[in-house]
Amino acid sequence: MTNGFLGEGGIKMRFTISGPPGSGKTTAAELLAKTLDFKFLSTGMIFRDMAEERGMSLADFGEFVSQNPEIDLELDKRMISLITDDMVLEGRLAAHMLHLNGILSFKVWIDADLTTRCERIAGRESKSVEQVKAENVAREEGEHRRYKKVYDIDSRSLAVYDMVLHSDDMTPDEIVARIIKEAGIGE
Repeated sequence: MTNGFLGEGGIKMRFTISGPPGSGKTTAAELLAKTLDFKFLSTGMIFRDMAEERGMSLADFGEFVSQNPEIDLELDKRMISLITDDMVLEGRLAAHMLHLNGILSFKVWIDADLTTRCERIAGRESKSVEQVKAENVAREEGEHRRYKKVYDIDSRSLAVYDMVLHSDDMTPDEIVARIIKEAGIGE
């Protein structure tokens, strides 16, 4: 097993599932956790909790975070404090954060073509594909600059990942089966 680690009771494992909006990362991460009977943690859930604590909408909080990098660092500290054995962690920088903190995990990047991703998001948010595409391109560019400034991370580099999947023509079950196989579970 590539990035497993020995704990009480034998092999333990952590997975990080990352990717751009609309790639299928959350669906795959939730299904992987359910399939393996692992805990699931989403950095998006932590982000939502932090917005709620401040009485802010997600959009307003997102703008606030872009102007206040210490919020990103607070989110990271919360995430790291919640990491346990046998967990699936979903989030755009999850793999980088565990890597930077010396926490072993099997790191997966899930991607899809921009049009595919925007069609998925448009379907669930009742927006036009063109509107979603404009929003996503701006969001991804802003996040890339923010992650470089705050962490000195090139969010476009896939070097930290153990596995890269393209979800365009894959079902969530197929994605999870490929992750489990590549991680060497059950062999």
